[in-house]
Amino acid sequence: MPLIQFHLVEGEYSDEQLRTLLERGSAAYAEVLESPVDRIRAFVTLHAAAHWAIGGQPDEPAGRRSPYFSAVMMAERPADQRRRALAVMTDLVVEVLGVERNRVRGSINRVAAEDWAIGGVPASVIRAAEVEQRKAASGAGVAAS
Repeated sequence: MPLIQFHLVEGEYSDEQLRTLLERGSAAYAEVLESPVDRIRAFVTLHAAAHWAIGGQPDEPAGRRSPYFSAVMMAERPADQRRRALAVMTDLVVEVLGVERNRVRGSINRVAAEDWAIGGVPASVIRAAEVEQRKAASGAGVAAS
């Protein structure tokens, strides 16, 4: 379920920087959430410079880059994970893209498990099934002892 998206002005970064951002961003987000990395979805969305404004003025490449990232996570996640995700993603954007820290913006968008679908099934239903499977597996181990 976890999703991270980076919004950037197109043409300002190399494919290698974008690939690094996706790879390291996925790994970092998985670590923060204590989640398997294969559950993380990461995207870079590139916007034409003419479609990007700061203070109502079109962004100019000369030192005005202001990347934005957003992360989706389950509403039940604790505040410390949300704060760590914001800090870690900001650090990553600064390091990989070489932008000034004070220009980076980010948000955490919390979603209730019943409002997020995986394969068309609410995550709350999938989670309940996973909990039951774990209970059944641990019960089978106890019965076999």
